[in-house]
Parts: sequence; structure tokens; C-alpha cells
Amino acid sequence: MAAAAALAVSLGACGAGKKKSDNSSPAPGGSGSSSATGSKAITIGTTDQVVALDPAGSYDNGSLLLEDNIYQFLMNVPAGGKAPAPDAADKCGFSSPTEYTCTLKQGLKFSNGDPLTADDVVFSFNRINKINDPNGPASLIGNMTKVEAKDASTVVFTLKNPNDQTWPFVLGTSAGPIVDSKVFPADKLLSDDKVVGSGPFMLGSYNKNSLVQLKANPNYTGPNKAKASDITLKYYTESNNLKLDVQSGAIDIAWRSLAPTDVESLSKDSNVKVLTGSGGELRYMVFNFKTMPGNNDAQKLAIRQAIAYSVDRNDLATNVYKGTYQPAYSMIPQGIADATEPFKDTYGDAPNKDKAKQTLTAAGVTTPVNLNIDYTTDHYGPTSADEWNEIKRQLESTGLFKVKINGTAWTTYNAERVKDTYSIYQLGWFPDFVDGDNYLGPFLAENNFVHAHYCDPGAQNRPCDKDGVLPLLTQEETKAGAERTDAFKQIQEKLATGTLPLLPLLSGKQVAVTGKGISGVQDTLDPTYQFRMWLFSKS
Repeated sequence: MAAAAALAVSLGACGAGKKKSDNSSPAPGGSGSSSATGSKAITIGTTDQVVALDPAGSYDNGSLLLEDNIYQFLMNVPAGGKAPAPDAADKCGFSSPTEYTCTLKQGLKFSNGDPLTADDVVFSFNRINKINDPNGPASLIGNMTKVEAKDASTVVFTLKNPNDQTWPFVLGTSAGPIVDSKVFPADKLLSDDKVVGSGPFMLGSYNKNSLVQLKANPNYTGPNKAKASDITLKYYTESNNLKLDVQSGAIDIAWRSLAPTDVESLSKDSNVKVLTGSGGELRYMVFNFKTMPGNNDAQKLAIRQAIAYSVDRNDLATNVYKGTYQPAYSMIPQGIADATEPFKDTYGDAPNKDKAKQTLTAAGVTTPVNLNIDYTTDHYGPTSADEWNEIKRQLESTGLFKVKINGTAWTTYNAERVKDTYSIYQLGWFPDFVDGDNYLGPFLAENNFVHAHYCDPGAQNRPCDKDGVLPLLTQEETKAGAERTDAFKQIQEKLATGTLPLLPLLSGKQVAVTGKGISGVQDTLDPTYQFRMWLFSKS
């Protein structure tokens, strides 16, 4: 799992390239050509930045926003779905425990007219490993030992670990776009403006992280045919300018990321619609088992439990984030298959000062407990300071804690936390794919990104068994159906009732704001974070 890469790039990526001023708007969304379905041209605004449009060199939300619409994948999660379905593939499945076979649909073509064959699929996955770009998704296909074309339409992946239940999801991630082997070099990245895919759209004009025009791909024959023939993306550095432009009608859709106060303000404006949907983003608290307060393991656990009893998620979601986030009671957010709510079952959905006090007293902890809590000022949005100041207020209001919070820029913050400088600190997570495994494995492994020291001694990049999760993780990774669901349920419960290395706080809702006459956006607001622009139309 590329936990570090996914997190570091998904929110903090800065694309290179010349930028235009946020005030230099394209022509209003209402003008422009029409597609065969009669939709007018659409303009979308976003603060997400593109790292690269060559899939071998990108692993971030901003790049994937365009890649999802330019390329096809063997498998992908359809709008509103929770499981992958065939995209460029006609069918996929395990042909043996370590072989996963996909058969392509007939007549696939890239936007330049080149046929898409099994050789292109093999080329696409092999070049990701060969280039192994530091910003690329090679870590996502770490379970692949080789990929072969059995014939022009059959691809076979050989996997290290048998019956990998996450592999169908991986095929729809940043590692999955199929590229044209006649256009893309095998050993280096292709420049953004020259990329060719077989998805619903193709690149028109391209000014990186300023203005990008997409055109409906005339060679696309799949089920996701674009309703609008022209879509322009305008890139912003300030969310306030994004708000002003959607409010004035200069753009048709505002997508990632508006401040919660802006969303609240726009919800009262009759000229726009604020749309929300389930999201897969998670915000959580990390406890460093080495450096957190407490004289022994029992006291440290009691302090973690007392914090869990004292935090008010509903207050954070409502008053700090204005409803753009919802309380999270598991490391698997609601909206993801197999999510349960064990932290609500164990600690309640409202603060319980008496339970917190009893827990500390039973462990012999002297109160108030001095807590140092760290957060990053620039990596998880401008509202982080408000969030953690409110958490400080909540904890101190119990009389059981004395809290000092410290805000640090991400570059320094990320370096310091892995040196064990911090004892309790903020992290966030955007999933690599919408499966419960992606919210568990990356957090419990030895030397994992969260750096909680939950698992240290000789575990060979596997979870330690402090909470009895090792066999359960193996079960959810290799079993299907009821056995997998039961494993997920037990792991989530053990994290809440056991040693409590992490405290889930909030999960992000999908939020988009649309102007008049826009349809289809609501349908794409799901935990995959795929912005399926082929669904959009304007009357």
C-alpha cells in the first residue's frame, strides 16, 4: 500500500506549469458547442492540482480527476456502487488462486484510432513498474509478479498472494489506466498534452493547472458516453475565488475544495445548488505508543480511552465543518462496504465525563493529564486549526486534561512526526480504493505511515497481533462473502475495544456546487471520489 504517497500527494500536490490568475475566467459556461444529446458546454472549477496525466507518474486526486475521464480501466466502480464492475474488460475473475484473468471487450479504440489490445494492457502495467516514478502508483501493484497477454483480448495477472480480494479494486486505481503502447514511451513519462486514452473524453487544449478543455471521444464505444461534448476545467489557488465564480455563474460547477463556511453561505443562495454525497475521506487522531503520556502501558491505554470518551464528533461535524463532514465511529467510514460503528458502541456518540474519569482513576492516572497535540496547518485544509482548537476545548472542559496544541507546516510536520517528536497528532486519509482493507492494512502494518508504534518488533510488514487482528486481516484479504464481512466486523471491534492506536473522528462528505441547468453531478458523489464528467449535462 502506498499510504505515504496517497496521503502526501492527495491533498498537498502542487503541479508545475504556468498559471493564469484566478480572475481570468473562461467564457461563461452557458456558451459553447453542443453534444449529440443537446448539452451545452460546461465549465468546472477546482483547487485540485495535476501532477501528471501519464498514469506512470501520478498518484493523486488532481491527476486522477482527469485520468478517470480520459482513460479506460479493466475494472472500475460504477457510480453509486461499492464493488468493481468491468469497464474495458468484458469479464474478469480468478482462473486459479494466483492468476486473475481479464477478457477485453471487442472493438476498443483509443481516441487517435489505434486499436486497444491485450498488449496495451500488459504494456501499461509493466511500464509503471519499469519507470517506478516517485510520484507514481507502482506500490499499488506490489502483489503482481507478472502480467501476460495470452491472445489479443486476454490478459493474465500472476499474483504473489492468492485470492487477493483487493485486486479487482486495484485495477480501477491510479495504477489502472490503459495507455496506447504506440504513443507512450516504455521507459519515461509522456508530456501531459500528448496523452492518449480510450475513455469518454479526450484532451482538447491544455494549459496545466490553469485551463484544460476536454472533448467527447468520438471513438469511445462503452456505456459511459459523454453527455456534453465540451467540458472546460478551470484551476484555482484560492477557494474563495472558486466560491465567487460559481456564485456569479462564471463557472457551472465548483468541485474541491470549498471552505465549510463557503458551503454554508452558498446553501442559502437560490442561484446555486449545494450537493452532498458519501465520501471516503477520514480524519483521525494518532497515539504514539512510545511518547504519549502515562507511566506504563495500562496508564497510556486509560488516557487514550478517556480521550475517546471526551471527544464530541457531532460538535466538530456541525459547528466546525458545517455539515460537510460526519462523525466517524470506525476506521472504515460509513458508506464503505462492511463499515460498522464500534467506537459509538464502546464510547457512545456524546461525551461522557464520568466514564472518562473512572477510566483514569482505575489506572492510577493523576489529573489533569498534560497533553501535547500536534496538527498540520496546511495539509488538510484551512479549517484544521478550528478543528483542533475545538478538540482542545472539548478535552479541557472535562477538567481531566490540560492541552497544548501546536500547528506546523506539512513539510516540517511530516518529518518530525516520524522522529517521534509528537505524542498525539492529526492525520487524514484518502483511500487508494473503496474497500475496507485499504482503511486497515496500511494503518496496522510494521513501519506504517501513521507511525504509532502499534507494531514494531519483526513483523515483516504485517500487523502485530496485539489485538488478535493478524488472522482476521488474512481472512478479509483472501476470503469472500460472509467470511470477509465477519473478519472486517471483528477487526473494527478489536481496534475500538483493544489497545486503541487510532481514534477516528470525522469522514468527509462529497460536496459539489452547481449553477442553473446542470444535471448528473449528484450521481457521481460517492466514496470513490471519481468525478464522472460523462454524466454531466447542461440545459
